[in-house]
Amino acid sequence: MPDDPVVTFSGEDLVLDPLRPLSFGRGETCTLRLDPDDLGISRLAGELVGDDAGYWWLHNRSSSRALEVIDDLGFRVVLAPGRRVAMEGRSTVVVTGSVRRHALEVSVPAPTPAAAEPTDGAATDPSAVLGAETAVGTGVVVNDADRQALAALFEGYLREFPRHDPHPRTYADAAARLGWPRTTVVKRIEYLRTRLTDAGVPNLHGDNAMRALGEHVIATGLLSREDLASLPD
Repeated sequence: MPDDPVVTFSGEDLVLDPLRPLSFGRGETCTLRLDPDDLGISRLAGELVGDDAGYWWLHNRSSSRALEVIDDLGFRVVLAPGRRVAMEGRSTVVVTGSVRRHALEVSVPAPTPAAAEPTDGAATDPSAVLGAETAVGTGVVVNDADRQALAALFEGYLREFPRHDPHPRTYADAAARLGWPRTTVVKRIEYLRTRLTDAGVPNLHGDNAMRALGEHVIATGLLSREDLASLPD
């Protein structure tokens, strides 16, 4: 992560200036002018704006078009017109037009400790918060074969733009990706889901179970981009 906040577009890096918002869209006055002939892109699609506390915000300036934000874990957020979201770490901002999709890679370091402290000056010590420790999914061992099956199911979450696809594969498609029998993938994932459910992980059964499983294993670090190396070429 660089010390300065940076936006990369079409192979060029632009250092963000907290005194000057960075705008993007198809309009000629934008800092980053996307395809000027693509009417599916708003004239002013969005802006990256810094504040006095050291934070950077992505504003959707369009009146009709959403933006997509993909974080460093591979999770996707849809930013509706008129909304804003805080930026930290490495993210991809996707602007979808009628002709093609454009990606802005945004790298924003965390604010300095002085800027990040609460305004009342009283930081919270996590060890001072009373109550039992959270125990959700702890103690569940995920071996290499389990992780490979997970990587095949949730590969789209972990791929970089433009291959990013935040939807689980079917068991049949995951098995084909691995060259395994479908029953092998099913047994591994179903046994893992049972163990995680017994360990307190919610929502792993029902219509959205596979999405919940993907979000859990990626958010907790059980599955990461490094695991893509285990998949066949």
